[in-house]
Amino acid sequence: MKYSANSVWENKDEYDIAVIGAGHAGCEAALAAARMGFKTVVFTVSVESIAMMPCNPNIGGSSKGHLVKEVDALGGEMGKVIDKTFIQSKMLNQSKGPAVHSLRAQADKEQYSRTMRRVLENQENLDVRQTEVVNILTEEVCESGKKKVIGVQILSGGIYRVKAVVLCTGTYLRARCVYGEVSNATGPNGLQAANHLTECLKNLGINMYRFKTGTPARIDKRSIDFSKMEAQYGDERITPFSFTTNPDDIQIDQVPCWLTYTNEKTHEIIRNNLDRSPLYSGMIEGTGPRYCPSIEDKVVRFADKNRHQVFIEPEGIDTNEMYIGGMSSSLPEDVQYDMYRSVAGLEHAKIVRNAYAIEYDCIDARQLKPSLEFREIEGLFSGGQFNGSSGYEEAACQGLIAGINAARKLQKKEAVVLDRSQAYIGVLIDDLVTKESHEPYRMMTSRAEYRLLLRQDNADQRLTEIGYEIGLISQDRYERLKLKEKLIEEIDQLDPDDRHYRHRKSDLDERLFRMYDKIDESEDLLIEAKAKKQSIEADKVTTQNIIAILTNFERLYSVMNDVEKHELMAELITDIQIYPERQPNGQWLKSIHFQLPIIPEKELQFGLDNSDGFETVMSLVQQNPDDIVKVGIDADELAVTKAESKATYGEIQARVKEQTGLNVTPLYIAQVKRKHGIIERECYNKAKSESAKMLICPPDKEKAIEDALRFFGMIA
Repeated sequence: MKYSANSVWENKDEYDIAVIGAGHAGCEAALAAARMGFKTVVFTVSVESIAMMPCNPNIGGSSKGHLVKEVDALGGEMGKVIDKTFIQSKMLNQSKGPAVHSLRAQADKEQYSRTMRRVLENQENLDVRQTEVVNILTEEVCESGKKKVIGVQILSGGIYRVKAVVLCTGTYLRARCVYGEVSNATGPNGLQAANHLTECLKNLGINMYRFKTGTPARIDKRSIDFSKMEAQYGDERITPFSFTTNPDDIQIDQVPCWLTYTNEKTHEIIRNNLDRSPLYSGMIEGTGPRYCPSIEDKVVRFADKNRHQVFIEPEGIDTNEMYIGGMSSSLPEDVQYDMYRSVAGLEHAKIVRNAYAIEYDCIDARQLKPSLEFREIEGLFSGGQFNGSSGYEEAACQGLIAGINAARKLQKKEAVVLDRSQAYIGVLIDDLVTKESHEPYRMMTSRAEYRLLLRQDNADQRLTEIGYEIGLISQDRYERLKLKEKLIEEIDQLDPDDRHYRHRKSDLDERLFRMYDKIDESEDLLIEAKAKKQSIEADKVTTQNIIAILTNFERLYSVMNDVEKHELMAELITDIQIYPERQPNGQWLKSIHFQLPIIPEKELQFGLDNSDGFETVMSLVQQNPDDIVKVGIDADELAVTKAESKATYGEIQARVKEQTGLNVTPLYIAQVKRKHGIIERECYNKAKSESAKMLICPPDKEKAIEDALRFFGMIA
């Protein structure tokens, strides 16, 4: 169809980058470009179609979950939005190794679209424009003879001057929806198709393909008999997609999905009506996806199977529409009724929306560079299903990379190209731009030869630093990544032979798992605690001072886990002498306690108690609170001394490890310090009751500790 505008006019708004299409690819491309500081406009045939899910109502799945995690790790939006709008979440492939564990979330489709739309509308540097783009404007570059993008033209004749364009047209170009003998020139869900841009692209020398995909019917929930189906529940503990989402914030009541099966009657109905299927009558020209076949294809290609799985999935909280997963079709409406009603639980099914196939124009992606820029047209980028792929997740990651590289081209910086060994995104794009494909491309774990290294849980370690360098990751998030890497390194360095290994690893694992839980508050308070310690003069350190410091941090305790408390107390107490002190009235300080989780399986209590005729500086509270081991200390032993040279327990441990290769615990260091008259920490080396058990420091470790103490000038 030839386009001809009655008038041509120039839009006066200044933009750097135009994104054509606001599906999952277009949203990521537009957000990336705008967040990198470029004035961006995103065009869509309907603002109601922003981030729409015209087919399955879920995000993630096998290998697709990896893509969403990688998009998030680079600074994309999909993971954040699905974390806010899911209604069920499940980790797939848990019976297999962690490399192929894949997160999948059932979405509230309308809520997902509305949430993403709000993100776009509130993004600085980004404008949303509802209209159809009909022309890509170019000029020739004299030096190379190539074409260069200079703008786009919309249906009304308006021209927008830009320096780069990202094509994210999805399934809208010359789209046609077909079922039975019915053929409508519309996009998905009956939305307007984009009928003019294809001719422009062909005139620019771009080679086009015609692909096809399809979607099943939507059934009214009230007409389904769920008692004949198997309930499919989400995970008890929900895992977020985004590395920035606090897991505790998304533990919701989930909505179940349901599983049923086709049967021989279903297959017989389909076989008897294949001549009426557009797939087999020749009415459909486009090539469909091999790995997401229609129910007609399944019955024909897998004739030996007497049943196929059918998943009944809710489309949202506020609708009765149920998605019939596994039964996409383009059969006539009357056949669809017979086919669906032959399935257990669907005997009285009422169709809300018919199943249909959709044909659309796309490109041969081998015309693209790995940066997703056209080889022969400077400044023209492409992402999403328009590149010949299928799936929301595949689209989102391509849109993100295309948007990033459009911005980097204007920055005159090198394009971001991910290697196959770095990311599933790298595998997907490399396959698209180097391998001939005549069917919609679908990501699978088997396509990634480095899949054992490309786990979804380490996507941030692989890619967030790249996102930070690009400018899509904040300083705070980057520092959290570094904290995570530090915790992992600490776990790797734990000595399995240490008797506290299991407990300390458990604490570090818990902190790693919950690292985004109140982390900002606890880090700020830790800094405050260190500052307070430094403000206290050494010659004025008293038990009262120490207790005063610690009682100021009751709020800190409420937001810290055991490992963080350990670190804080080590910072506060390591070099401070602890001794009893008389009050002005002559009485000993009594019944003031605070707790330290220094020894993981016990709690360490400090305080003073003059009961039973002696002072208690410390007690170890065992798992049985009534079993308290008291420490008797003669006050004369605790003469106040000020060490000229001191080292923390961590520094002593590091020195011993460096010089001898031995791993020593704080308990052993405390014993050796006590032997040499150094009383300055928790003192869990002090004499206990005869019934108390204590490990004695081995001679080789004792000598190594003494050498370290000499090195730091703490003993002669």
